[in-house]
Amino acid sequence: MTATLSEYGPLTGVLLKHAREAFVSDEQIAGQWTWLNYTAAPDFSKALKEYDRFTEIVAGSGAEIVWLPHHDGLTLDSMYTRDASVLGVDGAIPCSMGKQARAGEPAAQGEELRSQGWPLSGTIAAPGMLEGGDLIWLDARTVVVGEGRRTNAEGIRQLTTLLGDSFDELSVVALPDYRGEHDVMHLMSLISPVDKDLAVVSSTLLPVPFRTMLLDRGYQLIDVPEDEFESMGTNVLALGPRDCVMVDGNPKTRAALERAGARVQVFEGVEISLKGGGGPTCLTRPLARS
Repeated sequence: MTATLSEYGPLTGVLLKHAREAFVSDEQIAGQWTWLNYTAAPDFSKALKEYDRFTEIVAGSGAEIVWLPHHDGLTLDSMYTRDASVLGVDGAIPCSMGKQARAGEPAAQGEELRSQGWPLSGTIAAPGMLEGGDLIWLDARTVVVGEGRRTNAEGIRQLTTLLGDSFDELSVVALPDYRGEHDVMHLMSLISPVDKDLAVVSSTLLPVPFRTMLLDRGYQLIDVPEDEFESMGTNVLALGPRDCVMVDGNPKTRAALERAGARVQVFEGVEISLKGGGGPTCLTRPLARS
């Protein structure tokens, strides 16, 4: 596979893990949600219904879905498949997690991808840290990486080596320490590209040099109002150019996307997104886009 690297091309392959395989039961949820820093315990039966609806939307794009099975030793967080790997031109690169409770996820993802015939192109090793939510391909030759509590300079150095000559520009964005070490703050918490020249952003938290870079590249920026940031208004998955899915409950951001010519589908994500801090981009590890 030679990947077309962007965050907005038509999605043709994606790695998912159903809430059934990650949450397992109300008993497992009760034993893990507090120390994983969820805002509340997800309701298992409601989570399954929410995830089924999310799956319907993703499957409706025509993408091939690769399913991760249940894996002993992993946590509720393994449902958020984005973070345990990143995509390079020659295949997936298992990461090295900044959240130690998730340390086993990259190897589990890599093993399953290899078994299903998806290529891997190296791995990030400790003391390097890199999580997939911190990497964005603005286009096939431009990659941006957020540096913060989940991704460090050594992880970025290893990534740069693994990517070789497959990129023209790699920009590092220093992330704000929004709420301390237990908060989920990735670069993709602040921006979701939905086309080559359109992105949803939190201008309040987006570092000024990166915002300026986007404007210089001709991006139209849809600023998420502060009252929709906590409800994941910035977390928008592109199934294709201006073809989006987001968590329900962000009407201002949705309306702004639709005014910009985007098609927007929504799912109720109280149990699978809001409580665990992972919206539709977090729930998906895109493997291929055309």
